[in-house]
Amino acid sequence: MRMLQNLLVIVLSTYVVATLAQETTQDGFDARKPYIVYMGELPGAETSAMARHHNLLVQAIGDEEIARASRIHSYGRTFSGFAARLLPHEAKALAEEDSVVSVFPNTMRKLHTTRSWDFLGLPKKLKKGNAQIQSNIIVGVLDTGIYLDGPSFNDTGYGPPPSKWKGKCVKGDNFKGCNNKVIGAKYFNLDSSNHPWSGKLSPVDDEGHGSHTASTIAGTPVQGASVYGIAKGTARGGAPLSRIAVYKVCWPSNGCSDIDMLAAFDEAIADGVDLISISIGGPSRSFWEDPISIGSFHAMKKRIFVSCSAGNDGPSEGTVQNVAPWVTTVAANTIDRKLKTIVKLGNGKTFSGNALNTYTLKKQMYPLTSGTLASNKSENSYGNASACESSTLNADKVKGRIVYCLGSSGQDFTIQRLQGAGTLMTQYELEDYAYSPVIPGTGILVKDGIKIDQYINSTKNPRAVIYKTRTVKTSDAPNIASFSSRGPQRITPSILKPDISAPGINILAAYSRLASISGDPEDKRFSLFNMMSGTSMACPHVTAAAAYVKSFHPDWSPAAIKSALMTTATPINTRVGGNTLGTGAGQINPKKAAHPGLIYDITVDDYISFLCKQGYNSTNIGILVGGKKNISCSDYKPPRGTDGLNYPSMHFHQQGNDTSVKAVFYRRVTNVGYGNSVYKVKLTMPKFFSVTVTPSTLKFTRSHQKRSFKVVVSGGTPTAGVPVSASLEWDDHKHNVRSPIILYKDPS
Repeated sequence: MRMLQNLLVIVLSTYVVATLAQETTQDGFDARKPYIVYMGELPGAETSAMARHHNLLVQAIGDEEIARASRIHSYGRTFSGFAARLLPHEAKALAEEDSVVSVFPNTMRKLHTTRSWDFLGLPKKLKKGNAQIQSNIIVGVLDTGIYLDGPSFNDTGYGPPPSKWKGKCVKGDNFKGCNNKVIGAKYFNLDSSNHPWSGKLSPVDDEGHGSHTASTIAGTPVQGASVYGIAKGTARGGAPLSRIAVYKVCWPSNGCSDIDMLAAFDEAIADGVDLISISIGGPSRSFWEDPISIGSFHAMKKRIFVSCSAGNDGPSEGTVQNVAPWVTTVAANTIDRKLKTIVKLGNGKTFSGNALNTYTLKKQMYPLTSGTLASNKSENSYGNASACESSTLNADKVKGRIVYCLGSSGQDFTIQRLQGAGTLMTQYELEDYAYSPVIPGTGILVKDGIKIDQYINSTKNPRAVIYKTRTVKTSDAPNIASFSSRGPQRITPSILKPDISAPGINILAAYSRLASISGDPEDKRFSLFNMMSGTSMACPHVTAAAAYVKSFHPDWSPAAIKSALMTTATPINTRVGGNTLGTGAGQINPKKAAHPGLIYDITVDDYISFLCKQGYNSTNIGILVGGKKNISCSDYKPPRGTDGLNYPSMHFHQQGNDTSVKAVFYRRVTNVGYGNSVYKVKLTMPKFFSVTVTPSTLKFTRSHQKRSFKVVVSGGTPTAGVPVSASLEWDDHKHNVRSPIILYKDPS
């Protein structure tokens, strides 16, 4: 009888799978696609979120078994929604349901891939009271996991996790468990059928990215840290006493799924984190079709600060990502240290290149050739030998030699396969970030490459050597990184994004010994520390700075912390590397941010009014906010001014043929400094624009007192595509509270 029952179960299961397969191919559709159905705030305790999700799915699909097989995941710890494999008409039917805010396809996003904290002037130690507060701060990191065996995550001296912690530690391959430093670890791979991962499921960091970002935020100080001896010093996090909770949402070669990221948000908020750091992004979408925007809104409601990387698609304008106003969006800038790799020729001449070259060559000199001279000269070969393209070179002419190649497109891999001793690759302008070649190598300027080529062709026995990279101090930092994504943003153009900038070039931090330092599987170099560049590296600096500020002001809202960071930031020189659409308010100054004087705070009601102004309907806003009270935009006083939000920056984005500019901004500041204080306005503006502030003096008689003011910007229309910048600063001789004012006209 039991065998008959088991057989019946198998037959029924086979029938369901076959039916599902038939359903996915009918009407010309090859397969069901994963969608996220977002339903806003959780329903009341009397209603099961999962039951609601199932009933909606059955109603849309029309078959209970197919509906059950189609559901991927239910979100239900802090907000409501589910992920399911749907046909387009089913997704459309669900989108028309009154209880549904949005339905959108799952997409794959990508990662935005020591000395920096000293450069920012962050103290190594806190006073006892602030240290105690910081040790109770929990930072949630959505990334590639963590490599716990590194010294940056040692928990010596840490007490048990804070009592508010409700999370778990999931064990897995190469991950035996958490400690009192890394108190939580989970992984998410919910849509495995569409994006299979061949390895074992575990919170462990297989790529190094997550360990790098986590240690930048809260890593324990480690003396003598370096990458094969380069940049040796003390590696430390900006908030080293804080605890870390890891949510692995990105997988090697697969990227980061929307479904997984939204699930991680759901868990992290419920687990009790205080801040969330996300160095992940993708093309900007409507707020209710973007998992980072959705998750961060619910985090903001719980007073959780969220920082996100701005993206690595610069210097093109209009490329900034993660632009929701309740998120702190972070650009990347340089620090006062750069890497230098010297090439010396046999004639004694030297050239300076850019690379993270960890190799020390054993000989004083090596034979030097070029891709042109090392060509295999075969009629059947295709490609450009001078650029050392694959299949164009003769292995016998490369072996044991340093090869000079035109361009910079990963020629080190080609030369490595042919057993060359090293490679020189040309760039018209040296990158501001370093690449780690898999053999001795460096990028050099084209003009220097011409001289090297002349030496090769005029010398009977040309020789050269590439020295190991060393660090040198620079005086022109900070400058915006070449790759850092720029504004203007396209979702809500009246809000300036990025918000702020932080170090993101050649940052030394913890790494995973499960990944080579170049990321190439054939690379045999492994290290507990590595240098990485990207807005991915800038974002955790801001997360740590926020934790530092929270150590002084644990009751501050995310908007108050963002305001403190922005209004105390160091302006960035835009003459080098970019324009004001890429810098935000400037580079963070955590020490000043702890005592900003005034803050621009934003409440949930302020965001609701802003969303109403942006045209979002009352039904969707009501579902998003939750609660028993029905939300109606008519019940909220329309926000005044050009942007309609009490934001620390001011941005006017002109999108028409107007011949003049007039923008009005209404702002409200809260005194968080001395009780009795008088702030006077200081304005910096171009000659062809007028900025007036009313009143021009703000008087406070007590702490937490609020004052409002109005800013009017007027003048001729700016040149299309050329941002114009001004600044407003409130000064009481103790604090300088600065806000950037940016005007921009679309070139179209």
